[in-house]
Amino acid sequence: MELTRDEESALKGEHGEIMQIAYRILVATGEATDAEKLIPIEWAHLSGVNYNTIGDAGEEFLSSISKDARVSVKTTLNPMGFDIDNVANYGLDKDFISKQLSIRNSYETMGVVPSFSCIPYEIFDIPKDGTQVAFAESNAAIHANSYDNLKTNKESAFSALASAIVGKSSYSSIRKDDTPNITINMKVKNPNELTYGMLGFFAGKVGDTSVNISGLAEMDKRQCKAMCGGMGTSGTCAKFIFGEGDSDCEKIDFDEKEMQNVHDELNTTEKGDIITLGSPQLGLDEISDLTSMLKGRSFQKRCMVFCPRTVKEQAKKIGYTTQLERAGCEILADCCTCLTPLINKENVDAVTTNSIKGAFYLKNSNGVDVNLKSLSQIIQDETR
Repeated sequence: MELTRDEESALKGEHGEIMQIAYRILVATGEATDAEKLIPIEWAHLSGVNYNTIGDAGEEFLSSISKDARVSVKTTLNPMGFDIDNVANYGLDKDFISKQLSIRNSYETMGVVPSFSCIPYEIFDIPKDGTQVAFAESNAAIHANSYDNLKTNKESAFSALASAIVGKSSYSSIRKDDTPNITINMKVKNPNELTYGMLGFFAGKVGDTSVNISGLAEMDKRQCKAMCGGMGTSGTCAKFIFGEGDSDCEKIDFDEKEMQNVHDELNTTEKGDIITLGSPQLGLDEISDLTSMLKGRSFQKRCMVFCPRTVKEQAKKIGYTTQLERAGCEILADCCTCLTPLINKENVDAVTTNSIKGAFYLKNSNGVDVNLKSLSQIIQDETR
């Protein structure tokens, strides 16, 4: 990989230990992905925030580097493990709370915006077309490439943090070439957000770095997020393009059979003890839609709704939160369905959700059974 003279000196430690560590990470990542060089970025979005995912080693590393490390570009954060406003209601382990707050403090000390959101594309202004960014959150990376006309690889927690500090990322993978290796023909009629999530999950399995999708009408925000979330969960694919692709591009159908296969893989029970909505987190439009769908109805079991804090504050001003709470919803900011200790097998046997991403992590990381169905079906079955 070609480095400039300044990059070489930083790699040797001539610009300090923090920059040396960051460049080592970027160079190692670049060499592993056949990068030609490092290129400037304008925005980094970091994962590695939830204590459940990075543990003691991650917390200690962040604490140690935050004394000297500072980000050099706009940098935002993924969700953490709880909403600080109501953490006392969940009986979480005091050590978990302490370590999670330490992680939060470390990132803020480094100059990171404490967004705690997996949907940065909905709560921040999108840069101009073609802007290079470094997103570690998988659904956000796919959304950036496919919907926002930005460019990012699916970064790791370490490479995104290194990019935030240095202001550069490796020029490799989808940054260099986003030519799809396969075209997926959408054959399912009348798709809802769950269908799009399953299509994304299927595409993530069969695609390489990007895929063509044919047979789709215009997607709304919920459908697009569902597809990005599903795709980011199941494989390395980082972009979808609408179209037929080249004539020599392999073609494969996503039909009712393939959709049922995905459903059977993730759906493990026919009934949930609680309901979770928001993986990816819900934006203001989705909060508005949910409020309308619940008018005159209320959930008959606990329903946890996850959204960014900025969205929660906007929803509160408009009056949505009061209406949702009357309908039996708990509205949580700063955290997400996935990997949160708020949902664990000691307290919950099964969860009902409309999220493919949520279903995957609830099943495989939280260890609970999953009842998977669309939002309209959830409201029909679980409210009165």
